[in-house]
Amino acid sequence: MSQYYNGKRTRGVYIPGSPETFKLSRSRIDLFIECPRCFYLDRRLGVDRPPGFPFTLNSAVDALLKKEFDIHRAKQTKHPLLKKYGVDATPVDHQDLAKWRENFVGIQFLHKSTNLLIFGAIDDLWQNPQGEYIVVDYKATSKSEEISELNQTWHEGYKRQMEVYQWLLRQNGYRVSRTGYFVYCNGNADKKAFDGKLEFDVTLISYEGNDGWVEPKIKEIWQCLNNDKIPAANPDCDYCTYRRAAGDEEKK
Repeated sequence: MSQYYNGKRTRGVYIPGSPETFKLSRSRIDLFIECPRCFYLDRRLGVDRPPGFPFTLNSAVDALLKKEFDIHRAKQTKHPLLKKYGVDATPVDHQDLAKWRENFVGIQFLHKSTNLLIFGAIDDLWQNPQGEYIVVDYKATSKSEEISELNQTWHEGYKRQMEVYQWLLRQNGYRVSRTGYFVYCNGNADKKAFDGKLEFDVTLISYEGNDGWVEPKIKEIWQCLNNDKIPAANPDCDYCTYRRAAGDEEKK
């Protein structure tokens, strides 16, 4: 059976009053923060934003990094990148890591007061000598400048992503370090020729997470989903601006 009817999605749509648990991904939490109206149209009314292009090169980098760190995970040795940056941690061989890495599965926690099942898929998990788990996220891009800090506007979403993962692990009873790490791979475009390969400069960026916003935001999202009124758009939302401008022109 198709999950669409008259152009609207029928699966993954929130139904107020339903006893069924509703799955809410980390990315949809970020969508709500980005634009409550787009979130409501998506999760309550079944009208998605147009899909973006798949980042297949980024996915390839992710897959190769996981293989690389998994070698050290199996041997319980320290990756050269951790040695370079003086990080006292090793990739941890947790029995649930494969599941936690799986898209649409990830780490899960049922938020009982809202009946929302929060989930998100991590890239990697390390552990320090204190026994604390360290959330690690892989990023890939190609910029002319060296990437050594998270100082751009879009990096705020990266920070929230890590904080949701930290929150999920804590809700599952794990001791989690406030310090997480981004393994940032920057494609080098300064070579004389391509020669069939793309080389990356890899940096390790630490981030002190604060997940105190997650719980209140989940309750705010639940209230939004149970309201029959479509929320206002974020004035900076390009999608809402386009819909409004296109609608105005069609009315003319």
